[in-house]
Amino acid sequence: MSEPMLTIKNLTKTYQDSPEQPKILADLNLTVDREEFLCILGPSGCGKTTLLRCIAGFENFEGEILVNGVSRKEPGSDRIMVFQTFEQLFPWKTVEGNITWPLKKTGMTDKTERHRCAMEALAKVKLADYAHYYPHQLSGGMKQRVAIARALALKSEIILMDEPFAALDALTRRELQNELLTLSAAEHRTILFVTHNIQEAVILGTRNIVLQKGGKIIFDEKNTLPKPSTPSSPGFAEVWQRMRDAIYANENAE
Repeated sequence: MSEPMLTIKNLTKTYQDSPEQPKILADLNLTVDREEFLCILGPSGCGKTTLLRCIAGFENFEGEILVNGVSRKEPGSDRIMVFQTFEQLFPWKTVEGNITWPLKKTGMTDKTERHRCAMEALAKVKLADYAHYYPHQLSGGMKQRVAIARALALKSEIILMDEPFAALDALTRRELQNELLTLSAAEHRTILFVTHNIQEAVILGTRNIVLQKGGKIIFDEKNTLPKPSTPSSPGFAEVWQRMRDAIYANENAE
């Protein structure tokens, strides 16, 4: 059996040194296989975003996070985060510049090669014609596509997505869900996707987990529904109900 892409051992995170401060994450253990699309749900304050930020190397933590068996505590291009906010692009750079700049920073010195990689990634998210636009000229959905293209261009093995479609209208959200499914199948990346939307998790995830406060995993299930699936697909309602029951039981327990 191949080594997991991501291994988390006894991950603990607090935001204050006071012993009275509750732990955001407490001794969380998790493994994520290569090319897995893991959706993470749970109530506000249960540590979903904090978990992604720890994996990305943005937070100090206790415990261990391994990528391909190697301990990671600092940011690296092997992990990239796509945020919920539309304002995650450099406003003074063009769409292409927002992709070529991190390529240059990670060691790609050839300008022609940076341009090629950027345009290839933009074509995958259907934005090749917008390379010379600036972020203020784009819709919210287009900005999120650029952020995804940046992750593709960097060839990040793990893409961490923190409710990236939450602020979009329903039609744009569904369109981007479909595009992300296509990209995840074609690009063979490992994706961790935080959402509050059970339907979105069932549509996207190959595995879904539910956290309760303190980062305890109370639901962990493979999603074997064929992709793409819709709420009318056979078995969809049953998966949705099991996840809802786990979240609802968690809320009642609090």
